[in-house]
Amino acid sequence: MMFMSQVASAITRPPAEVVRLTPVSQAPNGVCYAVSGDVTISSVDLERMVATVPRAIATALQRKAYYFVPLTVNQGDETVIADRYDVALSDNAVCHRNLDLGDSQCVFISTRLMDDKFSVAFEFYINVGHALVERAGVSREFSDLVWKQVEGNVRGETSLDAWESRKLATTQGPETEKHKNEYFAATFSDAISIYLLSLFLDVDYYDLRERDYPLLAPAQMADRLRKVTELFPPNPGFEFSILYKRRN
Repeated sequence: MMFMSQVASAITRPPAEVVRLTPVSQAPNGVCYAVSGDVTISSVDLERMVATVPRAIATALQRKAYYFVPLTVNQGDETVIADRYDVALSDNAVCHRNLDLGDSQCVFISTRLMDDKFSVAFEFYINVGHALVERAGVSREFSDLVWKQVEGNVRGETSLDAWESRKLATTQGPETEKHKNEYFAATFSDAISIYLLSLFLDVDYYDLRERDYPLLAPAQMADRLRKVTELFPPNPGFEFSILYKRRN
C-alpha cells in the first residue's frame, strides 16, 4: 500500500500582520529592512545589498521599510504575503508591492520569484531609484548630459519606460515637455539602479539586455554612471569602477 505525502499549502498573511510580527533592522546607512518567511538569499548577502545604498540616497528613503519575503500575492483586491514559495500562489505573485501602512510606506519584495541575488538586488535597487526620483527629483546635471546624448542620436536606452518616453519627448506636440520630464525621471532612476547593482556585484553590462528595446551604447551608459557616482559617492567599503573588455 502506498501513501502519498501531502505538502501543506503556504500560510498567507495580510501585509499589516507581517509588519506587526516582523522586527525591522536599520542598516548603517539608515535604510530600514526586514526579512519574513522562507527567503533563500543569505543574510550576509542581504545585509550587504542594503548597505550598498549610499547615504546620500538613503536620506530620501525615510519612513520607508523594505520587507524581503518569499511571495507577495494578489488575491482579488487584496495583497497577501506567503511564508514560503508555493507553486499554486506563484501565478498571482508580483515582484514587489508598495503599501502605505500608517504613516510609513512598506515595500514587499518577492525574493522567491527570482531566486538569485542578482535579480533580487536589481528589483530592490530599481525601487530605490524610483523612490529617490519621486522624493528628490532629477539632477539638472544628469538631465543635461542625457539630453545631449539624445541630440547626438545615441543608440538604445536603459529601460522600456525610457525608450518609450524618449520617442515621445523627441516628437513635437502639446505634451512634449511632459514626456521629456518623464524621460529624465526614467533615465535617472535607471542609472541609479544600475549603479547600485554594480556596487553590490560585478555586473556584465550585457546581462541587462532586454528583447523589447536596444540597450544603451556602453560608452554613453558609462558617462551616465560616472555622473551618478559624482552625485552619490559610494559608502566606505564599496568601490565603483568601469572596466572594458574586448568581446569575441
